[in-house]
Amino acid sequence: MVVKEADLSILLEVCVDSPEGLAAAIAGGANRIELCAVLDVGGLTPPAGMMALAAGAPIPVYAIIRPRAGNFVYDADNEAAMLADIDAARAMGLAGVVIGASCPDSTLDLLMLKRLMAHAEGLKVTLHRAFDLVPDPFEALDQAIELGVERVLTSGLKVTGPEGIDLIRELVERAGDRVSIMPGGGINLSTVERIVRETGVHEVHSSCRRPAESRDERAIAFGFQAPVSYETDRGIVRGMRALLDEIGSRRG
Repeated sequence: MVVKEADLSILLEVCVDSPEGLAAAIAGGANRIELCAVLDVGGLTPPAGMMALAAGAPIPVYAIIRPRAGNFVYDADNEAAMLADIDAARAMGLAGVVIGASCPDSTLDLLMLKRLMAHAEGLKVTLHRAFDLVPDPFEALDQAIELGVERVLTSGLKVTGPEGIDLIRELVERAGDRVSIMPGGGINLSTVERIVRETGVHEVHSSCRRPAESRDERAIAFGFQAPVSYETDRGIVRGMRALLDEIGSRRG
């Protein structure tokens, strides 16, 4: 059974990929961190230095375990890297990990996921948006529950959570207290209220980012900085936290 962090509260998880982003998310009132590298491709496994820094955070930190960009079909070498990264997250003292793996037909790679789950014993586990590629979300939901993950991060099999809101609502209803459904993808200050109100979720996932103000033209010319980059904004995190508190109070 999933224990929710107070029936009326709505937990805010913020994904970050830099020391500055980590500090901004904590200062803004995030309840949990998904620690990544390279959020512009959906997040990759963070380096050991970032894990060590985040281990000192006053809120739980989960490291995404994703060895490369692209799909989630992994060979033995990728699996070996993920197992080692899970060891690193544990050694650094993080609260959990975020995992996912797909078969070539986009179903969940249950054999690999079972091995990853066994290796992550003692850590909390979120199933990431590999879930959003599956052909049958209700079969995948049952599989996630059987695996024993704590939550499923999903945009309802659409590119963004607001687009997948109907399926997210169905998943919440079917999951009940067996696993938490956490919407992500396109969750921001203008979309979060509808997502929460229409699905009944108890936690949401957001990057809370804005376009970076600093543009170093020389760094861009050398390829050290993307022409358009983003950074976690403490004000957006704070605004999201306040809005979720208001929504939660109305639930009462």
